[in-house]
Amino acid sequence: MTSLAPFFASFPVALLVTALLLGLIVGSFINVVIHRLPVMLDRTWRRQCDELGGKSPPAEETYNLIVPRSQCPACGRRITALENIPLLSFAILRGKCRGCGKRISWRYPGVELVTGLLSGVIALHFGFTVAAAAALLFTWSLIALTVIDYDHQLLPDNITLPLMWLGLLFNLGAVYVPITSAVIGAMAGYLSLWTVYQLFKLVTGREGMGFGDFKLFAALGAWLGWQQLPLIILLSSFVGAVVGLGGILLLGRDRGVPIPFGPFLCVAGWIALLWGDAITRSYLQFVRVSF
Repeated sequence: MTSLAPFFASFPVALLVTALLLGLIVGSFINVVIHRLPVMLDRTWRRQCDELGGKSPPAEETYNLIVPRSQCPACGRRITALENIPLLSFAILRGKCRGCGKRISWRYPGVELVTGLLSGVIALHFGFTVAAAAALLFTWSLIALTVIDYDHQLLPDNITLPLMWLGLLFNLGAVYVPITSAVIGAMAGYLSLWTVYQLFKLVTGREGMGFGDFKLFAALGAWLGWQQLPLIILLSSFVGAVVGLGGILLLGRDRGVPIPFGPFLCVAGWIALLWGDAITRSYLQFVRVSF
């Protein structure tokens, strides 16, 4: 790694291109995680329910992030390696399955493209460093969580909990913040939203958010420290309110349909990772000048 550092320092474009290509490849795998992880969890929960009820779980074929191979959801045709090249295959196939001709969702190349672009931003921001490598893992996890929560209103423990522990692990070496700040951030992140949840439930009798939001906020605190939590919650709440009101006023969205909060936390957490300190300094300077 140390031998590559001078090369990438001299040729930042090479680092950018490498990060973009790596992001595209990982984005293809993230699509698999987005689609399969909720199914895997659902199957696990059903098996557990059967076992608790004294029933024999039905025999099922192996289904995980690796097996079976990807296939067209319409006709079941197996997707070959050449048909699974990020972005390029979608363009060559003109967005259609080679077997049945059914249109392929734009989400797949969209996730690949977003993952590649955000990976490039990370490389430009951090350079060829441990912080960049950690930030890539952070970014990829947040992308998967964003789409899964949007689809299923679910933030899987399989991602949020390892993400929290990784944040604490990296900050043992103060990659982003001192470990004390990271530990307090994890505790404050979880307990703050848990307290809001309990108060909301006490007043309204309804659940305002899920436990996955607590764990995600704890993970963000573990990565970025307790100092960034106010900025993250303000950004996510503001964007969530704007999106929610926009959906109701412009798109006629039913007010009774809950909006997942996880995607807004993910976006705010990613912004805080790159520019949180600068935003906070600018705000404090504005306050001093104004008052």
